[in-house]
Amino acid sequence: MTQLPLSHNDEAPVGHRVWRLGANVDTDALAPGHAMKFGMDVIARHCLESMRPEFAAQVRPGDVVVAGPGFGIGSSREQAASVLVALGVRAVIAPSYSGLYFRNAFNVGLLLLTCADVDALQEGERIGLAVDDPDRPQVRAADGRVLACEPVPAFLMARVRAGGLLNELKQRFSKESHV
Repeated sequence: MTQLPLSHNDEAPVGHRVWRLGANVDTDALAPGHAMKFGMDVIARHCLESMRPEFAAQVRPGDVVVAGPGFGIGSSREQAASVLVALGVRAVIAPSYSGLYFRNAFNVGLLLLTCADVDALQEGERIGLAVDDPDRPQVRAADGRVLACEPVPAFLMARVRAGGLLNELKQRFSKESHV
């Protein structure tokens, strides 16, 4: 899996293209059951094919997914979060998430921003993310509007910056073994 570096502050709305999805995007749409017997490269080719057939082929590293409430409902399959990381998605922005998806996403290094005003963001719009202060993350719309998001606990932001829980643990144990 590739992990995009998470800069502290993307002040200008430059390169994060918005992919709009509706409410209640389930894990089967993200990581379809028929592809689960294969590796992540195959699962990635089928990501969101039932909703946005062009998504897997056209999404670019740094793009963001903007969805309605209930993102990640369904099964607990970790691949539903991992596939977005593998495709280079920078963040998911939605008003709410499934609890299991929320946990899985941060554990694989996928940034989730909880924002009530996602309807203000349009398909294809270029946005900026200001995540230097995890207590006040913001989305900067192309027209200059600033959308406030709910705080992200510092330990979860650190996990995203590390590239997920496994990388975080490797870094921690590496530091401890050198002490």
